[in-house]
Amino acid sequence: MGKPKVVLGVSGGIAAYKACELLRRLTESGHDVRVVPTAASLNFVGEATWAALSGNPASTEVWESVHEVPHVRIGQSADLVVVAPATADMLAKAAHGLADDLLTNTLLTARCPVVFAPAMHTEMWEHPATRENVATLRRRGAVVIEPAVGRLTGKDTGKGRLPDPEEIFEVCARVLARGVAEPDLTGRHVVISAGGTREPLDPVRFLGNRSSGKQGYALARTAVARGARVTLVSANTALADPAGVDLVRVGTALQLREAVLKAAADADAVVMAAAVADFRPAEYAGGKIKKKDGQEPAPVTLVRNPDILAEISADRAREGQIVVGFAAETDDVLANGRTKLLRKGCDLLVVNEVGETKTFGSEENEAVILSSDGSELAVPYGPKETLADVIWDQVAPRIGVRRA
Repeated sequence: MGKPKVVLGVSGGIAAYKACELLRRLTESGHDVRVVPTAASLNFVGEATWAALSGNPASTEVWESVHEVPHVRIGQSADLVVVAPATADMLAKAAHGLADDLLTNTLLTARCPVVFAPAMHTEMWEHPATRENVATLRRRGAVVIEPAVGRLTGKDTGKGRLPDPEEIFEVCARVLARGVAEPDLTGRHVVISAGGTREPLDPVRFLGNRSSGKQGYALARTAVARGARVTLVSANTALADPAGVDLVRVGTALQLREAVLKAAADADAVVMAAAVADFRPAEYAGGKIKKKDGQEPAPVTLVRNPDILAEISADRAREGQIVVGFAAETDDVLANGRTKLLRKGCDLLVVNEVGETKTFGSEENEAVILSSDGSELAVPYGPKETLADVIWDQVAPRIGVRRA
């Protein structure tokens, strides 16, 4: 079996230089990449650069190597087409089926998954014309990654920045791994919590846990690759922002509850992958708690934090909303998980065994997915992205189903 064939389209935005890093990651991971730049993009990165980095010719014109019919063959033979950056002009052409150069012709002939990574000024991204073009492309099955928030050209800052090339690569890898041209979460809004909350004792100390947030971030990346609009509520992680998500950073359980409830108001699914502290200190010391010679420390009184999973399960923000919980157990894993599923009232509960050197911080995971209908699905040990895809496989057909 040959290398997966990827077409990297580059349109004429200043973020074109970042596509060099995306190209490097694609080629180094074993993909055969053909770069198809627009004429405007060559003002930022030249044709010779693309040819040298990819090992394949790079052309903007349909009239070159005509005997090979490139305007048809490139798209027909591709396993994936990714356009990064995708300017407002390119999104408009793609949405309306214009074909005035090699890249737009390639988009029309491609029958494989297509990913767009937009980059433009905030005003252009928020313009009704752009939003309608994006909606059209998504409705047709393309994955349009939400741009990042950050520094743009000049002194401007806002939404419209090209996501990190490494994170765009992760989306492409997940799309290729599934090999499905029609994303099954298109038009859906999903909310995911990730990481571990921290409950402050004083200005320098807190009660926390070992959660790295990697499983929640894997859920976010795979949901983006499947076409969803993703809100990621992230508590105390050191991970790179996944491409295409609306990221909300929080610290404590109370902050996470507020953010999740707000985002869940119009969500089709809520996945509570964060490790939320069950308790918090009853009192917060305004100054550092001092160690005093000859004296034992005063006991720390704890109070319960809200049970966010049970709350959103009992009071669904909309009919047909699916709620997924996680249960990290150290003993009697399945028995405790089944009890927790009944108590929490969620639709699915992902149960796994954890420990100081097990699951937390690892790139792999294994779990059993328990369903409120009594079914159970064991997911063997493997990458957290694989478990994430299995979870979405269970969620997607349930969304919108009327609850009894």
